[in-house]
Amino acid sequence: VQLQASGGGLVQAGGSLRLSCAVTGSLFSHEVMGWYRQAPGKEREGVSCISRSDGITHSADSVKGRFTTSRDLAKNTVYLQMNSLKAEDTAVYYCASAELYGSDWCGYKYDYWGQGTQVTVSS
Repeated sequence: VQLQASGGGLVQAGGSLRLSCAVTGSLFSHEVMGWYRQAPGKEREGVSCISRSDGITHSADSVKGRFTTSRDLAKNTVYLQMNSLKAEDTAVYYCASAELYGSDWCGYKYDYWGQGTQVTVSS
């Protein structure tokens, strides 16, 4: 299983970006896809997650109302639409895939990770 994140870039505050996470390989047993981010000097934090089977999502309070997570099962791709971006959203964004319950973001254990895509928001 491989995850390829893309769509990052430089944007002004208030702008938008859409991140994509393309998944190759078998994911029949992987129920949840998550988005994380890590800003310089900070710990990695969960941003959102989505259930592959029913599309139910969960977002961190810091991004609620601004970020939307979706999936396209036919394309095996998960998206993170980021609107009203703020300088504090600047980070490397990672997508990850989880099969089993665990203690990580959204109550799962993430086994596979994408390489990360840089998002920089200028104020």
